[in-house]
Amino acid sequence: MGSARDERHAAVDAIDVLVVDDDFRVARVHRAYVERLDAFRVVGVAGTGEQALAAVEGLRPDLVLLDLYLPDVFGLDVIPRLRAAGHDCDVMVISAAREADAVRGAVRHGVVDYLLKPFDFEDLRGRLERYAVQRGRLRDTVVRGQADVDRVLAGAAGPVAPVLPKGMSAETAGLIERTLREADGTLSATECAGLTGVSRVSARRYLEHFHTVGTVEVSLRYGATGRPERRYRFLGLGMGMGMGGERGAGVRASLGRRGGAGDAGVAGGEGRGAGGGAGGRRGPDSVVWG
Repeated sequence: MGSARDERHAAVDAIDVLVVDDDFRVARVHRAYVERLDAFRVVGVAGTGEQALAAVEGLRPDLVLLDLYLPDVFGLDVIPRLRAAGHDCDVMVISAAREADAVRGAVRHGVVDYLLKPFDFEDLRGRLERYAVQRGRLRDTVVRGQADVDRVLAGAAGPVAPVLPKGMSAETAGLIERTLREADGTLSATECAGLTGVSRVSARRYLEHFHTVGTVEVSLRYGATGRPERRYRFLGLGMGMGMGGERGAGVRASLGRRGGAGDAGVAGGEGRGAGGGAGGRRGPDSVVWG
């Protein structure tokens, strides 16, 4: 068990997150997901755009997880108001909004990522971990010349993971990479395990690592009952032995998912338009600081 000093140090180094979603049930799921990651802590939850602005003013979070379908304003309209008030917090959009205009607008406003609902913990974890790596790069970058500037602007100051994580082997990684390359469509972890001869647990661990570094895309397949099945597709970027690639634009949205919050393991859609199956309407607007 760590000392009180260690705990205080960890708290100081943690990335503070504000969750903004007008469905208190969905916000609760998002908060629980974030709090499973040691590098992050949720400092507050807001249910409207005005509450989000007030919460940022009072809490000064590092990162805002921003829903777009808010009851008082469109979520993207919150961002310029944050900047006008002098707040430089990063914003990650989490929404069921699939319209191209929404995605383009998010990019113009400088969001760090755009995650479509519904999603599960692994989807959010990969994006938050990439964000933490990039944030550390920007903080630690020393500009000696144009090459350093180019690396910062490109979000590529070096590979996310120059070597495989502890416990993974290059041979198994290469085997799973070849299997994904040769697959006709997508594979589940179970199917990948059957084709490669490794255990399902090992196959999923490699596949999730590839997804985290951006060389594999994940979609969800819904069955009649139970949790949705995660399907993996090779993106054709070349994993290589270092497994260090990462997404370039930071905005990748798999559009083939069904809306709704029916599954306990998936953060639900807004209950609007094409994205909103079982999610239903929202609960009362609320803001919780801390």
